[in-house]
Amino acid sequence: MGSIFENMQGVPLNHYIWFCALIFTIGVIGVLIRRNAIIIFMSVELMLNAVNLLLAAFSVHHNDPSGQVFVFFIMALAAAEVAIGLSIIVMVYRNTQSIDINVLNRLKW
Repeated sequence: MGSIFENMQGVPLNHYIWFCALIFTIGVIGVLIRRNAIIIFMSVELMLNAVNLLLAAFSVHHNDPSGQVFVFFIMALAAAEVAIGLSIIVMVYRNTQSIDINVLNRLKW
């Protein structure tokens, strides 16, 4: 019985690159087009997940576990980002009663 990473060897690396590029592009489009703070926040997380998947794929392709360790630290950073980002969104909503980022101009002095 092999590990999950042995099964990953059957999928060519190009498929992972194109899939991660597609996911990252969807995240970038979400950040640039949407005005909802939660959607923008989710798009940033989508971009981080695309990078994590690509790092794991390259790590397995090159038989080097350092990429997977780096993914672990990125996930820890993303968890801290979620905690801080959601608290900022909640505080903005309490002050403006909206999560539209165009409303944030009212918070300027």
